[in-house]
Amino acid sequence: MFKRILVPVDLAEPDLARPAIETACTMARNTEGSIRIVHVLPMTPVMLAEYVPPDFDAQQRKSAEEGMQKLTAECGLGPDRASGIVRQGGIYHEVIEEAKAMNADLIVMTSHRPDMRSYFLGSNAGHVVRYANCSVLVLRD
Repeated sequence: MFKRILVPVDLAEPDLARPAIETACTMARNTEGSIRIVHVLPMTPVMLAEYVPPDFDAQQRKSAEEGMQKLTAECGLGPDRASGIVRQGGIYHEVIEEAKAMNADLIVMTSHRPDMRSYFLGSNAGHVVRYANCSVLVLRD
């Protein structure tokens, strides 16, 4: 049923992402589908630019790409069915844009239990659920 699965992850919290990756890999194996893991790097605020090294963004991207290679290799689907991508910008916006770009059938993501702040401000998972053009499976930690 779901052949193209997107899995947004936060490389700062890989243990939170594992259930989503495992679920997506199992689904892809059962349907002969593929997964793409996406990590979104935040934009470096202009006011901090003078305090970080000139190649800070490049270092962050390189580190993220190495982390993505490790996660896709752990999936066990092979490079033709599991890929990773690093995007930069707002988290939920970039996740939704990547889902559109790859024509995803499903987004599988994890989410913390909502706290009071999330009820008033919303969460990235909540925004993805509301605005994605495809089905979204949210796994709670």
